[in-house]
Amino acid sequence: MTAVTVTIVGAPIACAGGVKETWRELADWAAVRLRTHYGDQVRLTYYDLFDPVCPPLPAGGQLPLVTVAGETVISGGKINMPVIRRRVEEALAQGDA
Repeated sequence: MTAVTVTIVGAPIACAGGVKETWRELADWAAVRLRTHYGDQVRLTYYDLFDPVCPPLPAGGQLPLVTVAGETVISGGKINMPVIRRRVEEALAQGDA
């Protein structure tokens, strides 16, 4: 079985204290949670918006952008684990990858 792909696109955030990698840190946290719950059935990849290999954002897409099995589930706002897990469950049930 091919793993369900979760992709998160974010960017560094500049603030008074310097540059923070908040979305990358949240993506790492989410990857651990997904791996703990689903094992090898789910693969999470984080892209910095400024990385040359970053996939293009869809029209109107906002950061952070989260896709599951190629479908946008979050565009802007917060990285919401219940939303991600719900779509992962649907993708696993349908055999999407």
